Amino acid sequence: AEHLLAMENFITPREAMPEDMRFLIRDYPREAWPDHPTFARPIENWMGAHLMFRQLSELVTTETELYLGKGREGNDYAGRLAYYGDLLVKNLHGHHHWEDHSFFPELLRADERFEAGLDTLESDHLALDHILGQLTRQGNRVVKLMQLDEAQAYEEAGALHGVGASISAFLERHLSDEEDLAVPLLLHHKLRG
Repeated sequence: AEHLLAMENFITPREAMPEDMRFLIRDYPREAWPDHPTFARPIENWMGAHLMFRQLSELVTTETELYLGKGREGNDYAGRLAYYGDLLVKNLHGHHHWEDHSFFPELLRADERFEAGLDTLESDHLALDHILGQLTRQGNRVVKLMQLDEAQAYEEAGALHGVGASISAFLERHLSDEEDLAVPLLLHHKLRG
């Protein structure tokens, strides 16, 4: 229960998107992005990666719910958890590394106003690293215990469900903020188009 309480600290509402970035989202509303002349494949691919993270996070939670509700056999669940959890963690780490070291600096060079949101996004990445570490530890524990003591694995899966739900909530907020900050900048400055 203590680790779940710690998780809640990472998903509590934080400050909204910086005010000086809001003018771009007003000028480039989300619903108009796909029809914008500079909305190109690289932007679509980046947003596609975000969709994949949302889906993988949801799969971890859904698979855990199926197992907890006796709708998924233990070894089948452990295999799916290991597969989807590993995909989520490794791909998110790689994606955020690329954003922090390549993509975000590109946006900052294009428009210094991005700095107002950059600190928030980078703080999110650090918090997400912590949460993903918890998912990895808890998921590995469930997978190992499945072979040793399924009753204990079942209990641990209950705790893992809370971690997965926290990651889903965190990702939904973070990825939406990231898109709302980055895509208008990309469109405004005709980057990657």
